[in-house]
Amino acid sequence: MRIARFSTGEGVSFGVVEGGPGEEFISAISGHPFGQVQFTGERLPLSQVKLLAPMLPSKVIAIGRNYAEHAAEMGNEVPEEPLIFMKPSTTVIGHGESIAYPTSLSDRVDYEGELAVVIGRLCREVPVERVKDVIFGYTCANDVTARDLQKKDVQFTRAKGFDTFCPLGPWIQTDLDASDLALTTTVNGEIRQSGRTSQLINDIPALVAYVSAVMTLIPGDVILTGTPAGVGPLEIGDEVSVGIEGIGTLTNKVVSRD
Repeated sequence: MRIARFSTGEGVSFGVVEGGPGEEFISAISGHPFGQVQFTGERLPLSQVKLLAPMLPSKVIAIGRNYAEHAAEMGNEVPEEPLIFMKPSTTVIGHGESIAYPTSLSDRVDYEGELAVVIGRLCREVPVERVKDVIFGYTCANDVTARDLQKKDVQFTRAKGFDTFCPLGPWIQTDLDASDLALTTTVNGEIRQSGRTSQLINDIPALVAYVSAVMTLIPGDVILTGTPAGVGPLEIGDEVSVGIEGIGTLTNKVVSRD
């Protein structure tokens, strides 16, 4: 299922996206999508609703340098174990919302297209063999980064933590084998990143097990799995899209925050 969070102007709801390209509609569901889905009977054309970030996570945990070619292009060694950092929940925006470039604080803001894992159950210290039981689904993500601040600071919090620096969407795909999916990032229609999730140094079960050994994960939490090679700068006015096979395409425009 493709689970979306959407607004009609009269409130926020969850629904299941059905139909083929150009003919999609949303079948609204009651309550939260965790657990058994119950349809309300309301069906709306996708074109008549506003898609929102599919989840509002309590935390976003990101993985750095998890593609060998990306680590190399940044001049870094591949970490001996997963390199984790966090993005505040206030970084999260949805498909179609604007990335706000903090021009007074940063001279370079980069895109980083990634596969995001959405947690579906309260969990801690999850064994690798049981990781599939705690995953709700997958979505597209853009780990937007103020690259100059990342190089300047000792840690990544400021560079990764600006409001709007974590677009997620357009929805969550719950029925998917995410072990070998094509991932493409485009800027103004030009391909900048092209990779596959099979190139992850630490795969999804390993990442969820590793992160959950450190911290408790709750339903809706998001793990960003890392970005392939080809990261680069964004400019005000750019349109950046992250497309992942079997999920969809997340698109956002860049505007000035100042």
